[in-house]
Amino acid sequence: MDTVLNIAMIQSDLVWENPEQNRLNFSEKINAISDTVDLIVLPEMFTSGFTMFPQFVAETMDGKTIQWMQSLATAKSAAIVGSLVIIEHDNYYNRLVFVHPNGLIDTYDKRHTFTLAGEDKVYKKGNQKLIINYKGFKIRPLICYDLRFPVWSRISEDYDILLYVANWPKKRIKAWDTLLQARAIENMSYCIGVNRVGLDANNFEYPGHSAVYNALGEKLIDINPNTAAVKLVALTKFHVDSTRKKLRFLDDKDAFILE
Repeated sequence: MDTVLNIAMIQSDLVWENPEQNRLNFSEKINAISDTVDLIVLPEMFTSGFTMFPQFVAETMDGKTIQWMQSLATAKSAAIVGSLVIIEHDNYYNRLVFVHPNGLIDTYDKRHTFTLAGEDKVYKKGNQKLIINYKGFKIRPLICYDLRFPVWSRISEDYDILLYVANWPKKRIKAWDTLLQARAIENMSYCIGVNRVGLDANNFEYPGHSAVYNALGEKLIDINPNTAAVKLVALTKFHVDSTRKKLRFLDDKDAFILE
C-alpha cells in the first residue's frame, strides 16, 4: 500500500508584529480544517511578518507560540511547521520550527539571510541542514531566500520533499514560481512553497502563489494569487521512488563539498 502524506497549505495575510493576533487568526483557520491532515504548513515569520525589529516579537523555545504549536499539533494529530523569530543566547534567529503530533520539535535556522533587507545585520544565520523523518517521508525544510541557492538545496542527502516557507514579494514573484519548479526538477523531489499574502508595514505587497510541484516539475496544486486560503494536497511516496528509479538522473549528479 502506497505511503501518503496529506498536507494543508495555509496562505494567509499576517498582522504586523502581533504574535497574539496571528496565533488567533491561524487557530481559526486550522480548527476549521475538517479533513484528516498529516502536516500543516504556515508561512515564514507567521507571528509577525518579515520584521527587522526582532526585539518587538522575539520568543524563546518555550514561549507562547511554541506551546501553541504543540497544543494544536496534539489536538489535530498533525505536524505543524512555519518560521518565527526566536531569541537564544542573546542572538535572534529566523527559525523554522517543525512540531510533531507528539510535541517533539525539529528546528532549522535560515542560512541565507536576506541582505537586501538587512536581515543579515539583525539575525544570526544557521549553518546546519535538517532532514525530518515523518510518516514515511524525508522532508528538507528551508526558508524563503534559501530558494535562490540551489547548492544548499541540492540532494546530497536523500529526501522526498523540499519545503519552503516564505514572505516573497510581488515584484519578484516570477523568480519564486520559476525556482520552485526548478528545485523540484533538479532534485527529483516534491517541492512545496507556502507564501503569505497582503501588505506589510513597509508597504511591500505579497501575492501568495503557494504551490506544489512533483518530481517532474509538474504543478499539482496552487492557491489563487492574493487570496487567503487553505488548500489540501496528498503526496505519495511511490511517485518519488518510481520516478527516480525509472529515470535515474540523480545517479549522475555531481559530488561536492559545501563550505
